[in-house]
Amino acid sequence: MSSGFDFKKLRRLIMIHVVVQILLVILLIYIALLFQATLGPLFWKSIIITMIIQLINFYPVNFFANKEAKRELASLAYNLTQEEFKSLRTKRIIGEVIKMSVFAFFLIFALTFKGAPSIVATRFTYSLIFFNFILTYLTYFQCFNFAAKQEMKEKT
Repeated sequence: MSSGFDFKKLRRLIMIHVVVQILLVILLIYIALLFQATLGPLFWKSIIITMIIQLINFYPVNFFANKEAKRELASLAYNLTQEEFKSLRTKRIIGEVIKMSVFAFFLIFALTFKGAPSIVATRFTYSLIFFNFILTYLTYFQCFNFAAKQEMKEKT
């Protein structure tokens, strides 16, 4: 591959991620306030369980985000050969399928609990689903942006 890179597209992607992160934080605060009002003392249990799940999820999410950032940076190189371009496009499609699968998992998991018998148990479960969904994507965006900025520093 060539040693030159065009970082304009990656900088735009990082800015989009920043905007999405701000919106997700606002959504997280709003949802937390709603669940705090309806769950009472179970709210803090859902926060603690969410933090434990996020600690477990951090390494795989960080690993995936680093791979995505490196692949994105490699695709910005000048004079890519046809084989390199095809390989990077295949990796990008695989990454997008993985991200959509995580989204579908949370969506299907949330829809599964629609017919739960206890309203408090349902709200507790929904709080776990929403908090983990938002924090998983926030973690991904943070890790991706950090890895992308570090890779850009190394390449310049």
